[in-house]
Amino acid sequence: MQSLYSIEQTQSDNLGKEEKFLLYSIDQMYELFIINLQLLVEIRKHAAEFLAKSQKKYLATSEEKNPNTKFINNEVLLLLEKNIQLKTEIEKKKLNCWELDDEYVAILWKEIKESELYTDYMSTKLSSFREDKDFVLDIFKEIIAPNDKLYEYIEDKKLTWVDDLPLVNTSIIKMLRKVKSSHDEQMGLPKLYKDIEDKKFATDIFRKTALNGVEFTKEIDGKTPNWDQDRIAELDKAIIKMAICEFVKFPSIPVKVTINEYLEIAKEYSTPKSSIFINGILDKISKEYRENGKLNKVGRGLM
Repeated sequence: MQSLYSIEQTQSDNLGKEEKFLLYSIDQMYELFIINLQLLVEIRKHAAEFLAKSQKKYLATSEEKNPNTKFINNEVLLLLEKNIQLKTEIEKKKLNCWELDDEYVAILWKEIKESELYTDYMSTKLSSFREDKDFVLDIFKEIIAPNDKLYEYIEDKKLTWVDDLPLVNTSIIKMLRKVKSSHDEQMGLPKLYKDIEDKKFATDIFRKTALNGVEFTKEIDGKTPNWDQDRIAELDKAIIKMAICEFVKFPSIPVKVTINEYLEIAKEYSTPKSSIFINGILDKISKEYRENGKLNKVGRGLM
């Protein structure tokens, strides 16, 4: 959607360049996933260093000499630190942002340490694997993911990352929920693409929508009697064109799935009333296509 919007705004006809940027952006999303997982590891390390320094104080208190190590021994955090696949991805992609910008690790550790979640968790010195996992999920959802300073950092770091953040955070939560035991040292990281067809879909819908853009624009004409083409938001046009493309160029995707998917995208990225407007247009077009046999769908339940 963003790549199609960019082409329209710049009036570019260089599909190869835009496709390359599209795939680059998707790769960058995976890097964001990796560094956000890495952030959990770095927070644990920072906490361990904090305790070690406290123990070495000349006038250390009894609590500092014999600290509660429950957080730094959290089994889920230790599993992440030991995860070979995560280490390999970090090394391969040279992802060292938390070494260069470790102040954000310190900020998050401070917020965690001062939270009620941490106080409740540290009220005992022993815990079950389930308690460890629930605690990591809670601090990620309630402290790390919504942190404003981290959001600003991510926004400044990479142009495309802010839009990817909700999906990435959801993927991390799903991954953590699947961890079953402290012996699960090789918990697999999710793949960027499910398979080769998944990657091909991204480039196919981009190219097919771009190459048929003029034809799809004509389809929109006449379906908006109270709107001039110039009054339709460019982002809404891109969304409608992509949906039309799925109607006629992707036989295996049900019409209802297409409409629902693009309505969700409109709610997330466009104006408050866009989803209602887009729903009306797509409903008219899909019914017209169904009547004249233009819907190219195969399989039961796809109409």
